[in-house]
Amino acid sequence: MPGKHLFEYAVVRVVPKVEREEFLNVGIVLYCKQHRYLHTFFHLDEERLKAFAPSLDLAEVQAYLAAFEKISQGAKDGGPIAKLDLPSRFRWLTATRSTIVQVSKTHVGLCEDLEKAGQKLLEQLVL
Repeated sequence: MPGKHLFEYAVVRVVPKVEREEFLNVGIVLYCKQHRYLHTFFHLDEERLKAFAPSLDLAEVQAYLAAFEKISQGAKDGGPIAKLDLPSRFRWLTATRSTIVQVSKTHVGLCEDLEKAGQKLLEQLVL
């Protein structure tokens, strides 16, 4: 079906020291109710993260991002949150948290192709 699709997204951030509130964008969580679509787009620039936070445990960050991906996919090994319905998983992924991986406020947009929209947001906000 051609036409514009309403979607919601949030930017995924790595916050090495929560108390300083400094962060680097590393991904996007994109959701479209109409198309039952929930997807994460990540790009982890390890050199940039090491320069930003030399003591950062990259394996820990990768584990958090892998969990985000499993939850968005509804993977069987994604734990109890991955078993929730799509809207509930998106709301859980975009909930306010004070951990090393956080998300921005939720934003909305319109697009014709959700995959392309996610890639474009990744390029604009992360790369």
